[in-house]
Amino acid sequence: MLAPLHTSCSRQPQAMVGPISGLSNTRPLGLCVLCGLPAAGKSSLARALSHGTVWDCMHISYDDIILEEAFMSPVVIPCWKWHRQQLLTYIEHFLVVLKTGSSLCAPAERENTVWQSFVRTLEEQGFVSSDAPGPEASHLQLKPRTCGPLYILLDDNFYYQSMRYEVYQLARKYSLGFCQLFVDCPLESCLERNRHRDRPVAEGTILLMAKKIEIPNPEKNFWEKNSIVVRSEGPNWENNPGVNDLLQLALDDPVKEVQDNADEKEADRLMTAASVLHQADQALRKIISETMRTAKANAPAREMKALAQELSKLKSQLLEDLRHGTMLDQMSRCRSLEAQDIVTLFQQKKDRMVQEYLAHQC
Repeated sequence: MLAPLHTSCSRQPQAMVGPISGLSNTRPLGLCVLCGLPAAGKSSLARALSHGTVWDCMHISYDDIILEEAFMSPVVIPCWKWHRQQLLTYIEHFLVVLKTGSSLCAPAERENTVWQSFVRTLEEQGFVSSDAPGPEASHLQLKPRTCGPLYILLDDNFYYQSMRYEVYQLARKYSLGFCQLFVDCPLESCLERNRHRDRPVAEGTILLMAKKIEIPNPEKNFWEKNSIVVRSEGPNWENNPGVNDLLQLALDDPVKEVQDNADEKEADRLMTAASVLHQADQALRKIISETMRTAKANAPAREMKALAQELSKLKSQLLEDLRHGTMLDQMSRCRSLEAQDIVTLFQQKKDRMVQEYLAHQC
């Protein structure tokens, strides 16, 4: 059953050579974002699309390509985000191959584990074949396939709109079709399904994500116009012609590439920055409130005002850096900032500040 939404770090891929006979560089291409909570049914929908549509579908499951260890790294910029950006770069690398009809070569700058997992995914689905044995093969030859439309299904939570916007920008860069399928499933069902997965996600993570997730909003964001909600309930819910209608609509009306339009580019930047700024502001306000409640048990009441002022000053400084695009050097490797980056940095600075403050008061 479908429910319509409200109406109204890496270098660029290097040049590749070696055209493949029989591959048309005018083949219609589309990017489809599958978003929703863990265990909502995104992978089931992707499998249904791969086997039940008139198009070729390439299923890119972030969970299968980015290893679990990437989510455990205690760095300022979460390692998982860097891996996500690496994967998006490899997808762009493959798009260039599809557009030019060339061979797929390993980028000079790459994270080998993610690259090899990405290549293995393409091989398993029959989109490439290696020209040499072993994981170190650097050239992969495209297998001849039909010249009909191809959809790349990006299967991840994509709980912030800024995550999805990066995919939209990629579609715009290469004038591709772009659409979003938000797989909606009751939280209780997601938690139950998750318990039976081979690699279950921590329930606390799902609960937190459920509070933060941003459903596509076509009324607010023009770039989300090709979006629908798919209810993952009932038998055979994955096979619904409304999804195919949306995919066809997106192919028929690909995103237009921006041609040196400084005003539109600046509008894009401001829109993304405003969204991240709002998210960060809300999150930091909540952290300060919780910190003050905890500090009451350890600090005299007369000192609470001073601590609150220091935390507020820290928040304002970080948000001002974000507003003017002058974040710290350790964040410069990232393609774009997200609210969680600011929250992570604030948490670290806040913890040191509170510890020093309380020690000084003692």
